[in-house]
Amino acid sequence: MIQLLLVQGLPRSAAVILRDAGIDTLHLADLGRCEASDVEILELGLSDNRTIATLDADFHALLAVAGANAPSVVRIRIEGLKGVDIAEILKTVLILTADELLEGAIATVTTNGIRIRRLPIRRRGFDSPEVG
Repeated sequence: MIQLLLVQGLPRSAAVILRDAGIDTLHLADLGRCEASDVEILELGLSDNRTIATLDADFHALLAVAGANAPSVVRIRIEGLKGVDIAEILKTVLILTADELLEGAIATVTTNGIRIRRLPIRRRGFDSPEVG
């Protein structure tokens, strides 16, 4: 079962709604970690086996640069959502991508749908042997 960690920028009400729906969810504010850096948040997700939910692109970039295979991160790229909307989006993401998130993945949610990539992220073209 996926456990979530919602970062600053996402409403605490979304965490409450998700918990009420039976999804193990914490918000950084619940942990007294509102000022945690992105790296510290990734470490929290990794140590507690939690998928991080965020509005911030930095988490995907940090995982890619590190070549990390965990923790999973869900980035929501839709602005102006209320807590109930965020909670509904995350419920849908969990239903549709649970297997990938459990194995280590990054997901991006837009108004057009969900994109998912398994971790570690490999840059195309840079990992192939040189020709010539």
